[in-house]
Amino acid sequence: MQSVRRVVCALSGGVDSAVCALLLKRRGYQVTGVYMNNWDVVDEHGICSAEKDCEDAYRVCQTLDIPFHQVSYVKEYWHEVFSYFLSEYEKGRTPNPDILCNKHIKFNHFLNYAIDNLGADAIATGHYSRTSHEDEEIFQHQYSRGPQTLFRNRFEKRNYVKLLQAADHFKDQTFFLSQISQYALRKTLFPLGGLTKDFVKKIAAEAGFHHVLKRKESMGICFIGERNFEKFILEYLEPQPGNFVSIEDGKILGTHKGWFLFTLGQRARIGGLRDAWFVVDKDVATSDVFVAPCTDHPALYRDLLRTDRMHWISEEPPAELVNTKMMECHFRFQHQMALIPCVLTLNQDGTVWATLVKPIRALTPGQFAVFYKGQECLGSGKIMRLGPSLYTLQMGQDRMKSAANLTTKSVKDADPLT
Repeated sequence: MQSVRRVVCALSGGVDSAVCALLLKRRGYQVTGVYMNNWDVVDEHGICSAEKDCEDAYRVCQTLDIPFHQVSYVKEYWHEVFSYFLSEYEKGRTPNPDILCNKHIKFNHFLNYAIDNLGADAIATGHYSRTSHEDEEIFQHQYSRGPQTLFRNRFEKRNYVKLLQAADHFKDQTFFLSQISQYALRKTLFPLGGLTKDFVKKIAAEAGFHHVLKRKESMGICFIGERNFEKFILEYLEPQPGNFVSIEDGKILGTHKGWFLFTLGQRARIGGLRDAWFVVDKDVATSDVFVAPCTDHPALYRDLLRTDRMHWISEEPPAELVNTKMMECHFRFQHQMALIPCVLTLNQDGTVWATLVKPIRALTPGQFAVFYKGQECLGSGKIMRLGPSLYTLQMGQDRMKSAANLTTKSVKDADPLT
């Protein structure tokens, strides 16, 4: 006789995690709900949103008649996510804390807590994603934290679990899961992976989860939300005043409080100027922020990037990439951007160069380059270097033409027969 499967479900107070817990209970699992508090915050209206979220999560558990726990990872979040976030901004990069929160908090600390403290056979989250294994296979995996070395043993026979895109491609959240470990994936259920958002809302309404349906979709950086970013970040980083400089003629157009307040592609609000200018580059050494006079300026378009050491989710690295040193796949660096065909080149240090089929706007160092092959999310690496922009290439071509014309003219002037 099969024992009851114990599943610990991460609850955020939102509709997705509520329906996730409901579906698990309907499948006959012994479900426990856990609310994670990762950030101590009082918003600009003096309200601690975490308290309201926790209360909403508790009401879900009451409705479903399942145990409720709350756990605090404020300290872990500060050391493993937020400190990194600040460090990246100080280096002139634009980090993605949501991806790191999943890697370090939800699919590490929370997973270990669920298994070690609550006796979980598996965990579940309300992410829109799927895996290559059926639920029953997930329960059969022996959980092993394993040695977290840079490379897994390539010769060890493993039943790898693949991370697959959700049925609802618009809501697909594999982007945010692209840094989680194989060990975590082998113990995680994603009950919403085959559903659309509209259907999830319908399930919630029929189940009487009206309090979570009234909530707005959470937007913005996980711990900042929709607050003023400049005001928030200047509470933690010292101002680093510098100039806004035109990329075209080097003219100083205004001043700013710090390069870390800007990311590539965003509009730069420059005092005294009515026309829109857009950030195209930053120089941390001089504090200069370079701007261009239009949103689609060629200085914003590039087709080449290099990552740091890649995190591969299942096969590390993919056999095709190891055997040929090159592989065709698809790429994105923002959650809902269209997938772009690219070619990966593997470097000896585990990093990759990605050559995109066409230049795209505002590739940003610090963001994660996430790669896909068909429905599978292969993994991701942080963008560390960018190739030259279209503007730089055009300027180089113009200089070469000018030099060639000067050489031709000099030859003609020197040769009396021409």
